[in-house]
Amino acid sequence: MFTYAVLSEVGEREINEDSVGFAPVGKDIGMVILADGLGGHGRGEDASALVTTASKEVFRYYYNQKDCLERCFMESQKRLMKKQADENARQDLKTTLVLLRIVNGYVQWGHVGDSRLYYFKNGKIVKRTLDHSVPQMLVAAGEIDEKEIRHHPDRNRLVRVMGMEWDEPKYQVSEPMPEEAGQAFLLCSDGFWENIEEEQMEACLQKSANPHEWLERMEKIVVKNGRGTNMDNYSAIVVFAGV
Repeated sequence: MFTYAVLSEVGEREINEDSVGFAPVGKDIGMVILADGLGGHGRGEDASALVTTASKEVFRYYYNQKDCLERCFMESQKRLMKKQADENARQDLKTTLVLLRIVNGYVQWGHVGDSRLYYFKNGKIVKRTLDHSVPQMLVAAGEIDEKEIRHHPDRNRLVRVMGMEWDEPKYQVSEPMPEEAGQAFLLCSDGFWENIEEEQMEACLQKSANPHEWLERMEKIVVKNGRGTNMDNYSAIVVFAGV
């Protein structure tokens, strides 16, 4: 069983191009979805909404299938590319996508772009998804430190997104793992994680009795750090599993 909380705010921008969603099937079965439309490519809000809706629909049909997340990414990509073609918008309609699926006592996630999923156990970060971005590639090459990603001048240059032509799938999907007490997950757009350090995420989690408290504590930090910076849209979904 799991509980969750969600937020999606415009920040200091005119339009919120993020999209969040929840696809419930039963008390122990569901998927949370977060997408961040690429504003620089145009119509980011349409792209993020489309992949969120598509992922919900696919999950409800195929939630019990081993390749459920792969189906979500592939169908979302198919619909996005069709919309680009139908509307002569090849340079537009691009978005990140991150999914967390909880089904029958197992947890699995997938992502493409620089929206992140963080996995915590007993109040500590265990791992996070790696961004499909230029700065993340520089970290992998040993040219910059992990903490430099947040303020790197190329942090918005993405190398993989939904709506980009794929010769092969560009998303990454984790192996399923057992749902256990003490697990917590944070899905968030870059407008959120750029304004809060991982140590602060942990500290907020350790003080919180439920997902809503955790999210409220983190949002205060995000807003404080982002205020007056032409703050991007910021969205997050937090999940307590095994409860």
